[in-house]
Amino acid sequence: MKVPENLLYTKEHEWVKVDGDVATIGITDYAQDQLGDIIYVELPEVGRKVKQMEAVATVEAVKTAADVYAPVSGEVIEINEKLSEKPELLNQDPYGEGWMFRIKLENPDELKNLLSPEEYRKLIEAEG
Repeated sequence: MKVPENLLYTKEHEWVKVDGDVATIGITDYAQDQLGDIIYVELPEVGRKVKQMEAVATVEAVKTAADVYAPVSGEVIEINEKLSEKPELLNQDPYGEGWMFRIKLENPDELKNLLSPEEYRKLIEAEG
């Protein structure tokens, strides 16, 4: 499983890339592998205010569905429109073309609640 070093992670298998006060969010390679073939993605509305660990999106696979949680609080400022046409991007490129949404950070201190790549690797080893 790929666990890029430049990202932060949640125990619920989201990744976060922080650039200034903007967080780009997606699901991890492990999450997409566990879900299987993803067929539908429901994203939050741009402008929606979210709280850390609030369910904000849904990913549907052939056999199951899963909530996606906001790793940080703030306002949704962009969604990945490509996912409505090509939800399989989450399977093919979860850390690139398959990003899901961007949040303008409200409280950068919340980043301390997230997992480092090393901590996330230990979590998925324990689950796997």
